[in-house]
This record gives sequence, C-alpha cells and structure tokens, in this order.
Amino acid sequence: MARHLLFAHPHAPQRGHEEVAERGLSPNTHKSYRDTIRLLFRFLAERHGTDPTRVTVEQVDATLLREFLRHLKDRRKSSAATRNQRLTALRSLFRFTGRLVPELVDHAAQIQAIPPCRAALPVVPYLEKAEIEALLAVPDRRRLQGRRDYALLLLLYNTGARASEAAGLQIADLSLAAVLAARFVGKGRKQRVCPLWTRTADTLRDLLGARLDNFHEAPVFLSKQGRPLTRHGVYALVKRTAQVAALTAPSLLAKRVSPHTLRHTTAVHLLRAGVDINTIRAWLGHVSLETTNRYAEVDLVRKAKALETCADNVPDLSPFEKITVVYAVGRSRQRERSGPVSSRNAFRIPGSGIRRLEKGYVKGLDDRTPLVNPVRDHPVLR
Repeated sequence: MARHLLFAHPHAPQRGHEEVAERGLSPNTHKSYRDTIRLLFRFLAERHGTDPTRVTVEQVDATLLREFLRHLKDRRKSSAATRNQRLTALRSLFRFTGRLVPELVDHAAQIQAIPPCRAALPVVPYLEKAEIEALLAVPDRRRLQGRRDYALLLLLYNTGARASEAAGLQIADLSLAAVLAARFVGKGRKQRVCPLWTRTADTLRDLLGARLDNFHEAPVFLSKQGRPLTRHGVYALVKRTAQVAALTAPSLLAKRVSPHTLRHTTAVHLLRAGVDINTIRAWLGHVSLETTNRYAEVDLVRKAKALETCADNVPDLSPFEKITVVYAVGRSRQRERSGPVSSRNAFRIPGSGIRRLEKGYVKGLDDRTPLVNPVRDHPVLR
C-alpha cells in the first residue's frame, strides 16, 4: 500500500492556508496548532527515532496518538484541558488530510473517534469587591506606568476583556465622547462593544492625553520601551499587582489571580447587580449561553439570598425539610469542587443524616449544629 508523507503533498501548503482563511482561525489558534505538531514530532523522534521529514500519515494512527496523549500527561504533566486542546489540533489536521486525500478518510475517522480526556469542571475563581478595590489601590498614579497599570486593571474589571483583547485595543477602538464604549476583537475575530463607566473613560483620557487625538491607529497600552503591551505583559502586570495587594487583602493569597479572574469577577458582579444572563453573555462575547450560566452556579451570595427568601416564605419547615435544604447546599458546593452530579443523586440524603434527625443535628457542616433555621442561623450560610 502506498505511503503518504504527512507534509509532502504538493498542494498541502496552499490548501492549508485556504483552510485557515475559511475557518477564520485566530493567530493564537495557529500557534496552538503549530506547537502541537512540534510536540508530536519531538515525541516521534525521541520514542521511535523517526525523522520529522519522513513521518507518514499511516504511521500516526489512533494508537500512536493515544500514546502521545499519555506522554503529555506523564512526562509534561499537561492538564486534561491542555491534552484536549492538543487532540483538537490533531483532529483538525487529519480531517484536512482526509479531504485532501480521499483514501485516507477511514484513517482520519479513526482519529476523530478518539474520545477527549474527562476532567472535572474547575471552580470559577472570582474576586469580591474589597479584593478588587485592594487591587486597584496598588498602582502609583503619580507615575506614568502607575497610571497605565491602573487604567488597564480598571478596563479589565469594567469590560471583562480577555488579556489578548486588552493588549490589542487600539485608540481608534475607544469612544470617549458622548457615548462611552470600547470595541474589542475577540475569539474567531468576532467584534463586540462594551460600555465604559465614566470613571474608566476619565482614566483613559488622562492616560492617553495628546495621543487620543493624534495616534488613532496606535495601541492604548504601551510597555516601558514604548512598544505595544503583549498579553503576556498583561498577565505579568496582574500577577505582580495581586502579590502587592495581598498585603492589605490577605484573602488574595488563597486565589490564583489572572486577567481571566477579573473577567470572571466582572460576570459575577454584573449578575449580582441584576443584569440578565443573556446581556452578560453578549458583554463577555460568549457564543453559548451555557458558558455564561456557570456564573449563576458559583455565586454563593445569590444562592444564600435565594435560600433565605425561600425559608422566609415557608417558615414552618419540618426537620426533614430543613435537613434537605442544608444538604442541598452542601451538594451544590461539592458539585462546584468536583464537577457535575447526576440529578438522581443531587438531593439524596445519606442514612446517617436521617438517623441524626432525631437528635436535631446536621452532620457535615458543623458537627453538632442544632437545626433551628438552616439558612439564617447557620454560620456558613448566613
């Protein structure tokens, strides 16, 4: 049977560029696909002694790719999300080869059938209002760099922008006159416009000064050397600021603070302010409403208020109903830590919990907490 070198087809480069253009992939996606192929070639060279220029499509089968994914997990300590990202890149590559060479369709289908790695959904990290204020209090606004840092942090919190979106923001993307807004180019080159607070607009005007009128095609945020700030620079800035802010807000020490944490914080605070979930989806640039719904699940303040309202409206709860409420909250928190729980088991109360009803206590929250009012009187739920 004829062998096909992975990158030796005469029309592969041209067709590959056409594929990229048709799908509208972002530069970051290009880099992710490139890095995946590099890692695969390095794996083939180390494990099988194969020269990358001589790798055939038939050699890279489903069995080898499963071995490659195990290598990423064991040797590189890649998370499940990272391994799934690598698998997505490889599926895309072999889907392309199947269209280019019809006799490789079956081979490509076997690779498409490799299941993604299963992983528990991580708890969405976000900051409380006091932590945000501590973060914004760190930059020294008497200095130009401090004004830049303050403006960037405030913009991230105001708009929920991704690090790459904030780094790529141009002066021409700002509207600081009658309508206060910023235009961002997000994933898949989708554009969205976010409103700006007056505080954010004033801060940006102060930062830009004369540049606001004379350099429309220039980036808003610059490095010390006057070059455009990169997304890595944005990450470093937020991390550095969080370390200093932890001196006045020690709760930050237990949190991993990144630009995406500020994005999550924007969503949760909008939700608390009563903004509907569909507006938040458009605000953040999510494609699916399911992605935005995560924020409704992680906000314990809203959960506690909802349970307190429920308890106030139904004051005469039986002991069994009271432990059901408390246990439901406990299961909800467990689900946030370890991933989805089936609806069949979501509100199942263990036998030990029912036996303890006779004594009027709940096991698992405070070991000997009387069941007076599980929402208003329990120290965890207050």
